Amino acid sequence: MTKSKTIPFMLAAAVMTSGMMSTTVAARGNGPAGCGLGTAVVFKSPNAWWQHVLAATTNQVVSGNQTFGMTSGTLGCRSARGPLAGIQSFLDDNMSQLAIETAQGEGETLEALSQMIGVEAADQAHFKATLKANFNALFSADATSDDTRQALSDVMSQDETLQKYLG
Repeated sequence: MTKSKTIPFMLAAAVMTSGMMSTTVAARGNGPAGCGLGTAVVFKSPNAWWQHVLAATTNQVVSGNQTFGMTSGTLGCRSARGPLAGIQSFLDDNMSQLAIETAQGEGETLEALSQMIGVEAADQAHFKATLKANFNALFSADATSDDTRQALSDVMSQDETLQKYLG
């Protein structure tokens, strides 16, 4: 390649790489390369700029692995379905009992939910009291389990003690 052709090629490569890196960083924040196969396997501890570029390129280009990682919550990515996505099937199976126990502020199902979310022992009582106080927002007459999950996320995000469990 001649010198006059090299500069436009390098500029195009730099623009493409910076675009890939900006979308990758938004994926989670695993450094400049973001999450994906390039970060999780190929360049676990990149030090040089070119390692970050190759990791980001691998994350974006190779078999859609970053998309897979974001969807599945693997390869160093968080699930794209949100911080409480893991409790959805639990809510599907336990809505009635959870509503009863939330209204009472205690019970095995409510305890199991708090453990699934990762609420520390020191915050258990606060978690249960907060859910009890927000019962109507969590369990309206026509609420689905997805509505309850979203409402739970909203309630927790507005509470200084519980925000930390949303990731």
